[in-house]
Amino acid sequence: MQVMGISGLPGSGKGLVSDMATERGAIIVSMGDIIREEAKKRGESTKETAKNLRKEKGEYIVSELTIQKIKQLEKEGIENAIVVDGIRSHHEVEMFKENFDDFIILSIFANPTLRFKRLQNRMREDDSKDYKEFAKRDQMELDFGIGNVIALSDKLIINESDLESYSKEINEFLKEINL
Repeated sequence: MQVMGISGLPGSGKGLVSDMATERGAIIVSMGDIIREEAKKRGESTKETAKNLRKEKGEYIVSELTIQKIKQLEKEGIENAIVVDGIRSHHEVEMFKENFDDFIILSIFANPTLRFKRLQNRMREDDSKDYKEFAKRDQMELDFGIGNVIALSDKLIINESDLESYSKEINEFLKEINL
């Protein structure tokens, strides 16, 4: 089973990578969805849950839950490629590399001003409407270690131009890894 991870700050464009990989038969396992599910159970915001889970159960907890989910898919006989969306720390990368041969990371980068505009248009519940809140969320992500993940990724795509160019780069990358 081929497993790859996607990383990038909110609004960078990870979702299009997931969509295009899905069109090619991949299954998306979102670390953010795992946190959102846990937040609902706890009655907390996703930001609180992301912090609290790591405090309570260690740096590896979200990756452990994600790996459990992937291994369950494997047990069920699913052989599709798996794309892990939302890797945030080098601890998580280490766990995936220990559990899956040839695990690779694709990081998506876009500047903060552009990402903030995208989040305002996206209007997801956990998206900041205020730039100060947005900057705080970025800092929280950086505190988790996402900058290290991006710096050490196997491939980096800069998503600051038009959608057509970005889609073309994603397609080239997916072909490159035979997805």
